[in-house]
Amino acid sequence: MAQYESESDASIPLENFYIKRQGIGAFRKILSKVTFGLSTGYGNTTFKHDLKGYGILQNPDSMPKLFKPASVGAGYTDWVNKVTATGNTVQPGSFQVNSDTTKLGFKGKSFSIPIKATLHVEFDRYRIGGGYSIEYMHMGTFKPTSYGDKINSFNTDFSSFFLKKYFGMIGGSVYRYNEYLLVVDANIGGYSMGKNFDKSLIQKGVYMNVGVAVEREMSEYFRVFVRPSYEVKSYKMNVPEGGDAITHKFNAFYINVGATYRIPELRRCFLKSCHAQMNHAHGNREYRSRRHPIYKKQDPHYGENYPNLIKYKGRNKKKLSPY
Repeated sequence: MAQYESESDASIPLENFYIKRQGIGAFRKILSKVTFGLSTGYGNTTFKHDLKGYGILQNPDSMPKLFKPASVGAGYTDWVNKVTATGNTVQPGSFQVNSDTTKLGFKGKSFSIPIKATLHVEFDRYRIGGGYSIEYMHMGTFKPTSYGDKINSFNTDFSSFFLKKYFGMIGGSVYRYNEYLLVVDANIGGYSMGKNFDKSLIQKGVYMNVGVAVEREMSEYFRVFVRPSYEVKSYKMNVPEGGDAITHKFNAFYINVGATYRIPELRRCFLKSCHAQMNHAHGNREYRSRRHPIYKKQDPHYGENYPNLIKYKGRNKKKLSPY
């Protein structure tokens, strides 16, 4: 039997049994800050324009036409998307009005179905990123804002179009309650209208969308959210033969529902037979659990896949003695 003169000589150094774990790589740490989002929903857009500098000629049983105050015989149609020059013929029973005497314009409603993809990076409670969206937009009927009893409504020569938007995003979380998060953000960018619009005549500006999202954390990587928002945007339609450009505003209200996914900082465990529910090590490398679903809230340090014991689940609940 071996004897030791001191207790320290009899102890076995722990470093003989434990390997120092490798840290998370810098590239993986950067990726873990990136969050992807995807959403869809419903949008309600109001098209509205002011026909300052023009007059309206309404002949019986026909679409209204624009004219310049100095030339009633030169008319214009399709001023929402391309401006088509056409002659005006004043018929018996026609109605004429000039913007010098009253404010003229038309207003129409349309609905849209957006599909939106985003990518952002989170620092503490702030986030910055960008995204892209495409909307199927159905055009409604344009009704006159003045003289509704004398000026007819009209429809555009197309019933729908696709609106594409690209934007930068900035925002931050302002309130948390348990697993719920309140986020305020803004999307600022440009847009492209469909082929039904004559892009050579259109002057576009940037648009701004401001929203408040309620996010629900399903797990440390996965969230679902609902985001109501309001968007401001406009464009100017130039008249080919000169004259004042017609400003079209098409502000919109949206409600989006979707989900976000953040890239985990730890790799998934490579052992298919591993049932560990918490972050753990194999050799000198740390892994996240294979049993850690993205749709379920868990603490990665001890796991919460099975908060109820097996003896209290399923058919076992009916047994007097589960064991």
